[in-house]
Amino acid sequence: MSRYTGPSWKLSRRLGYSTLETGKELAKRPYGPGQHGNARKKKPSEYGKQLVEKQKLRFTYGVSERQFSNLFFQAKKIKGVVTGTAFMQLLESRLDNLVYRVGLGRTRRAARQLVNHGHILVNGKKVNIPSYTCKPGDEISVKESSKSLKVIKESLESLTIVPSYVEINKETLTGKFVRLPERNELAKDIDESSIVEYYNRKG
Repeated sequence: MSRYTGPSWKLSRRLGYSTLETGKELAKRPYGPGQHGNARKKKPSEYGKQLVEKQKLRFTYGVSERQFSNLFFQAKKIKGVVTGTAFMQLLESRLDNLVYRVGLGRTRRAARQLVNHGHILVNGKKVNIPSYTCKPGDEISVKESSKSLKVIKESLESLTIVPSYVEINKETLTGKFVRLPERNELAKDIDESSIVEYYNRKG
């Protein structure tokens, strides 16, 4: 399955979860899209619940099914960390996500575009792969010729919250991935244990 590129608001209403992490999508219409969006739904099966949790997390980070499942099985190999937490830490370590977290892109989709177009440097070297996995201590910056981009300036001006596991210097347009996030610093409305069960039953 390819990456979802449709309307984020409609997707969030369908899942009953803010994939943009702002809550704005559900503020006015906290029900599914379409003519029957407010109709009573059947109680989902256990598999259905697991699938919804998977989709909530996958669409939040905007990754394809193949990338998502590959990261999950990579997380299973990490020792000393609960699989669900390790999985979410790997998603947070993606370059496009960190560009978003430090405020260089208003959304992950905008951040991904900045990376794709070669505007972002990691430790001084251009990296145009959104799925690139950063390590704690890595420095994320904007290429010198791209520092005047309006979209970056507007994004930083609208930045209100910076997670404690990243840092941003708005003057130099430089961010840093300080450390891996703790589970309590990540999405609280995600039941990662259901996602683990989903993939375990698929083998």
